[in-house]
Amino acid sequence: MTKVKNSWNSSIKDGEYKRKESQFRNWITPDGSAGISGRGGFEAEAGRYHLYVSLACPWAHRTLVFRQLKGLEDLITVSVVHPDMHENGWSFNHDENSAKLYGTTGDDLYGDKFIAEKYLSQDPEYAGVNSVPVLWDKKNKVIVSNESSEIIRMFNSAFNHITGNEDDYYPEPLRSKIDEMNELVYHKINNGVYKSGFATAQEAYDTNVKELFIALDKVEEILATNRYLTGDKLTEADWRLWVTLVRFDSVYHTHFKCNLRLIEQYENIYNYMLELYQMPNIAKTVNEAHIKRHYYASHLSFNPFGIVPITHKQDWTVPHNRGK
Repeated sequence: MTKVKNSWNSSIKDGEYKRKESQFRNWITPDGSAGISGRGGFEAEAGRYHLYVSLACPWAHRTLVFRQLKGLEDLITVSVVHPDMHENGWSFNHDENSAKLYGTTGDDLYGDKFIAEKYLSQDPEYAGVNSVPVLWDKKNKVIVSNESSEIIRMFNSAFNHITGNEDDYYPEPLRSKIDEMNELVYHKINNGVYKSGFATAQEAYDTNVKELFIALDKVEEILATNRYLTGDKLTEADWRLWVTLVRFDSVYHTHFKCNLRLIEQYENIYNYMLELYQMPNIAKTVNEAHIKRHYYASHLSFNPFGIVPITHKQDWTVPHNRGK
């Protein structure tokens, strides 16, 4: 198999982590007409699409969250990779034990061994990053998208006529506020933990970890007076933040050296995280064993023995105080 870029250190420049742009950006619409920026051609149909995900990856996680929120479980099937990611990237290693511990499924469509094979099937010369999630069209055997922020927007509205679920997490009146919060959260928090953890220069680490906690302090202040990030309505901005929060204390705090504070020490953010976790069908999208195994056992350049630390068990089912 042609080697595909997959490791974090292929994205380091001048000691700082620079996340690469997603390269598959097609769009599903109700009738297959053009979607955002004129991209389209994929019609929303029950059973046509498949998600390839890692339960460790926050970007993949948000697509699973929207699959639950929008009632798409019976319409969109899912394959889960193994948490370990090494030389050939995400693999479909799968057995009874990994299924039980980490929720792996193998590639139950084609029996491939690696996610990289999906990308190479589209272009034998492909040399980009073989990331997850991958939204796959089973009818035409092509990648629709590997950009999670756009996949959740498709899930938010494209299948409404099939499911009857009209819940809108990107409502028109709040879009400017949502976009503003997404910009802060993506650059300083979602990606901020990676820019801190993957830094190979002290200055890059110092800058990014400080900006991360300044952003968390700002979110804590917002949540002191707002139920959610943009007011009293739950939106995509909240879910985009939440997938980082649920990984923070067990992984990012230690493994990525984001250790100025624990999320548990932020009263508003922590209780907000609990509220979202406790919403119907959301807890089933979280596999903490898969999350910890991936980060600690995959980044061997700074955890060479792949030892997964024991962390205190966090009970996210305890009552939260966001109702007040």
